[in-house]
Parts: sequence; structure tokens; C-alpha cells
Amino acid sequence: MPDLSGKVAIVTGCASGIGAAAVRRLRADGAAVLGTDLDAAAGEALCGEVGAEFAVQDVSDRALWPQIVARAVAAFGRLDILVNNAGMVSGAGIGDLDDEAMFAAWDRVLAVNLSGTMAGCRAAIAAMRDNPGGSKGAIVNIASTTAMAPLPTDVGYSASKGAVRVLSKSVATWCAQRGLNIRCNTVIPGATMTGILEAAEVQTPGLIAAVAKTSPLNRLADPSETAAAIAFLASDECPFMTGAEMLVDGAMMAIHPGF
Repeated sequence: MPDLSGKVAIVTGCASGIGAAAVRRLRADGAAVLGTDLDAAAGEALCGEVGAEFAVQDVSDRALWPQIVARAVAAFGRLDILVNNAGMVSGAGIGDLDDEAMFAAWDRVLAVNLSGTMAGCRAAIAAMRDNPGGSKGAIVNIASTTAMAPLPTDVGYSASKGAVRVLSKSVATWCAQRGLNIRCNTVIPGATMTGILEAAEVQTPGLIAAVAKTSPLNRLADPSETAAAIAFLASDECPFMTGAEMLVDGAMMAIHPGF
């Protein structure tokens, strides 16, 4: 297990799924954690369970980001890790592009998934640059296999996650070229048992079983398996790894879909 003792992390979208698993894993590895989410009840319960701090946050609110980062620094003295996990689906496909309601969904999902991630990177870098002892930090952005093979049924989600993948590379190179010891990488989860998928199963019975078959392992990932990758990228175990992406997809992207 990576040793994150003495490190301070912010994890967005902490109330469930990958975010909750990331909070648990980072705490288990020794980090102090501030978790954020719009779901105050679930977020507070999770953070209280593992001894983390909690704050309500809409990641698309750019003005709130410096306050969230300042709270972590005030509580723990520094910021070492940001996990940009908060995200949402839009449920609007390319065939809905003539519908104005689709554009409302498009705007919201990009505001959360892409602009929220960018705002988080910007605020975190400002704090990591001024860490005691010099600039140091690790940003882990959560994308999706839709960043590589988009869903025709959700153009907004796919586009946002593809952009997050490239954004992470831009952030990584921007920091590197300025001599900042701040890394930025992307985790690309495959089909994972999250609240989003569970809710979709209610609307489309049999969906979870069908999605599980997209992996040659013939199962969904547990969020803790993605959290393990997050912890590795957040640690000092991979100091030369930046601008990279880690697939945690059960070989979904490694096989032709016809097989």
C-alpha cells in the first residue's frame, strides 16, 4: 500500500461510488482528507465514518473552489492531492441535438465534468505551488472509457470525459514546463458499480448484467479497485508519471467489441 502519511487530499464527489472508495483508501493509506459533495447527508456520514473532513460543494461553482482549497490548507497546513472525481451524466444523445432541452443538459454536464475539473486543478495548483518546503502535489482526474470510445446515447458525458483526458495532459505539461513539482494524471475506469449505474438499472432492468459483459472479466469493477489506482498516482511511488492515464477497465478497451 502507498504511504500517504503526512499528505493532505481533497476528494470531490465523495458521497458514493469511486469518490467514497477514494476517501476510504486515502485515509487508510495515512492521508488527511477533505471530502466534498452536493449530498451533505451521505457525504458527512462517509467522512465521519473514516475521520475525514466534509464540505458541501458544487464543483461547477468556480468561485467556491478557492474556499474549498483554503479550508483544507487551514485544517491541515498544506495540500498534496486533489482527486477530481465529481461527475454526472446528461442522458442526451446525438439524435437529440435539435432539442433545446438537450443543450441545457449539455451545458450542465460540461460545467460539472469539465469546467469543474479545470477549476479544481487551477485552485489546487495555487496551493500546491506554495506548500511548505516547495511546490509539490499530485492531481488525479477521473475520466471514463467513454473518453476513448464514446457513447452515442450521451454525447455530453462522452465529450466531457474526452476533454478531461486531454486537460490532464495540458495541466501536467504546464506545471512541468514551469518547474513545478506537481503531477497530473488521469484514471480511466471501465464499468464500475456506482450509484449512477444502480439508478440506471431501475430504469433499464438488465443493464448491469449487460454492462458487465463489456469486460472480458465478465464483471463490474468494485469502486475500491479504482481507488487503488488513485492512491498509487497520488503517492510518491511514481514521480516520473505525469500527463499519463491509467486504465482500470478489466481489459474493456483491449479487445475488439465483436469478440
